[in-house]
Parts: sequence; C-alpha cells; structure tokens
Amino acid sequence: MELTLTLDPQAEHPLHRQLYEELRQAILSGRLSPRQKLPSTRSLAQSLGISRTTVTQSYDQLLSEGYLEARHGSGTFVCAQLPDDLLHSAPAETAPHSVKSSIHLSSYGQRLAEKPFALQAEPQVPISFRYGRPSFQHFPLEVWRKLLLRHSRANIQWLDYASNPQGEYELREAIARYITRARAVQCDPEHILITNGTQQALDLILRVLLEPGEAIALEDPGYLSARRIFLSHNAHLIPIPVDESGLVVSHLASIQVPTIRLVYVTPSHQFPTGATLSLARRLELLSWAHRTGALVLEDDYDSEYRYGDRPIPALQGLDPGHSVIYIGTFSKVLFPSLRIGYLVLPPELAPLMAHAKWLSDRQLSTLDQRVLADFINEGHLESHIRRMRSHYNSRRQTLVHALKQHFGDRVTILGEKAGIHLMVHFSLPLTETDIIQKAAQAGVGLMPARVHCLQVESHCNFILGYSELDEATIERGIHLLAQTLL
Repeated sequence: MELTLTLDPQAEHPLHRQLYEELRQAILSGRLSPRQKLPSTRSLAQSLGISRTTVTQSYDQLLSEGYLEARHGSGTFVCAQLPDDLLHSAPAETAPHSVKSSIHLSSYGQRLAEKPFALQAEPQVPISFRYGRPSFQHFPLEVWRKLLLRHSRANIQWLDYASNPQGEYELREAIARYITRARAVQCDPEHILITNGTQQALDLILRVLLEPGEAIALEDPGYLSARRIFLSHNAHLIPIPVDESGLVVSHLASIQVPTIRLVYVTPSHQFPTGATLSLARRLELLSWAHRTGALVLEDDYDSEYRYGDRPIPALQGLDPGHSVIYIGTFSKVLFPSLRIGYLVLPPELAPLMAHAKWLSDRQLSTLDQRVLADFINEGHLESHIRRMRSHYNSRRQTLVHALKQHFGDRVTILGEKAGIHLMVHFSLPLTETDIIQKAAQAGVGLMPARVHCLQVESHCNFILGYSELDEATIERGIHLLAQTLL
C-alpha cells in the first residue's frame, strides 16, 4: 500500500519523530483503520526516501505504545483494539502541523452552513410509499448491456475528453426528435444542452441569469430540491399558490415589486399536487412573461405518464417569443444514476450556458450519452415508456381503489391521473404526527407534503408513491393503514 506522509528534513524534530507523529495521527483520525496492514519498513523507507533505520525506530515506538501490532510472518498492522481514551485527535501542541480552528467561508458557503442540507428521512418500514424513484424491475437491462458493449467495443474515443460542451451531438439530435414528436417542443440540437440532471440545470441557470437577491417566483407547494438550490444562490423567493388548475397566474401578475426575473413551474404535472396547468393559464403565463421580460423555467419531470387523458403538450411549444427554458430528465423514465438531463434553451443563451457547463464539470460520460442516443433512436425508450405506463397505471388504480374502499369520504385524492405518485388528505381526528407514527408502528411508511410548502399550510397531506410497489403490496399497505388509523 502507498502512504502519503509529510516529512521535513529541515524541521526541528528528527525524522523518526516526525514519522511517528504522522502515523499516530493517521491512526487516531481513522485514516489508518484497525487491523489495516502497514507497508514493510523497507518499502516505506524507499517510498519516503529515508533510511530503513528511521522507519524501524518509528514502528518500534508505535508498537511499544500499543498503536501497532506485529504478526510473525505476516507484517505490521494497526492494533485491532485501541484504548477508548486514544480514539481522539492528538493535542495540537504534539502535532508537527497545526490546523486552523475555523475556515473563512464565502457568502455562498455561509448560506449552505446556515441551512445544512439533509435528505428527507425515509421510513424504514416493510411497506414504504416513498416517491421520486421509478421501478427498476422492468427496466430492459439486456438491451442496455448490449448497447454498452457495442459502444465500448467500437473504439476507444469515448475515453477522451468531449469535443463539445453541449453534449454529444447524436444524443442532442435524438432528444430533439423525441421531444418534438412526444412533447411538441420547438427545438433543434443546437439549442439543447446535456446536463447532469435537473439540479445541475437549475444551478447553471441561476449562475448565468440571476444576481443574488433577485426574485424567483415558484409554486407553493413545490419541488423542495429546486427551492434549496434557489436559496443557495440567495434568491428572493416569491411563493405563488396552486389550485386544481395549477399555478395561479393572476396572483403572479398582481405582484409589482420586486421585479421577478424567473418563474419556476411544473405545468404538465404539478409537484406535488398533480394539477395540470390549464391552457388558459398557460397562455396567460406566457403573456405575462413577454410583458415583463421574465423567463419561465418549465420542469417537465414526468410528463410521459398520463392515464386516460391525452399527453399535455409542453408549455415551451406554445411560446413564440423564447421566454421558456425547458428542463427535461431521464431519471424518472429510465434510472436516476444515469445522471443525464437536458435544457432546451433560447438560441441566444445556448452558447453561454454551454460555456458555464464546461466550467462546472467539463463533460458527462461520453459512453453513457452514446448508449442513450441509440436507446432513443432504436425505439427502446418509447417502448419502455409504454410498458411502464401500463404497469404504473395498474398500480395507480389499485392504490386509488384501496384508498376509497378503506377510507371512503375520509380521504381526498389529488393528482391521480398522471405521474408516479399522488397526494392524499386524511380527514381524521388525528394529527399529522399521530398518523405518521401509527402508520410506522403498523409497518407502513408515509411522507408528509408539508416539507414542500413555503407559506401555504399543509396538515395531514401525504405524498404516496406507487411506482416501486406491486399491486398486492399496495393493497396490503392501505389495509394495514386503515386498520391502525380508523
């Protein structure tokens, strides 16, 4: 093994003492873990350019103090059990290098420190109605493996740096054809930027288009991760209420001060309520954007999944004035770890955003982009969406039927006609905390909707994801829920 250690021949302490302190600190800090084997005295001396005697002296001191143990014929190891009073960093005066007690943070870093990021806790129960993930059970793994093998064998150019910061042209071309046909988006490959998912897309947009303190309007309730990104850039958030027809545009239009630079919406399937922005409000929103010069950020996160209704065309396709930035992702229709999303940008913004993207992370995996391009071009994506729409529809129907059967008029269901989750309100003589705790005791996990709210009040509203659960599990989960709550 290789050890990175810092020794200074000109320092006051002799080399064997410096080496002793470096190894001791590595053990106490956990960089060298219990039972981990150390290099031999010969190999460590060679790698550090010091005498073997110096290394032997340091090892002997650590052995005598119980930090190391020697095993005949096997070598030297970190002691398996260290005394409890040693499992702390050594006092500052004994270390050859001091560590600053505090680090100066930028204003961005201070904002992150003041509001530390934490994932929403997921219930650790047998049946969890968690949301946000697709089902992996029916993903065409064999098709994906064949495409990976095809491109990895074809040549080795995918090992190199990308030639275009906007992303592989073949993928941008495939996406343009797909969303033009399936989502009525107006675009060509030159206006598409491949991103590392929706989070990076939003972060890039804010870096390029928003000064700290400027205003963003967003749905309330709305997507929590987007709100966190906006706050990290010190944006001034203006919550806009949502009803059964989506964003209340008249409320947005009534705001005079401050000037709103961006408005973030999920028009095809509002998160988390599931409302669809009506055509009248879409036109009203675009008219407002044209008048004010604001840009609309359209997050089309799971628009492929509609049940019983025709797919709703994207807001961007109605916009003749380049006031919409369209945000797409493959996390919900394929799998999250693919980490490929995209932006459809107004023509004048595409080169600038590509530059910002290059400065941010240079490129995404060329191999994954080429595989995804073939996956789309050969029809696998749309075939997969059709299959999953059928699976999800069956699970959705099971969930809706079970809720109505067991809870009757004591449950209100929202957003049941699209997506891979729905929102419910329980009218019960219980608090939200009571419901969550009783459900967990019965082995059922519920996640409240209130974390997605800024100003609106949300009591006893829950988001129920059904994509990962089969029909039998859904029925059993709602049955257990009814038994414990009613």
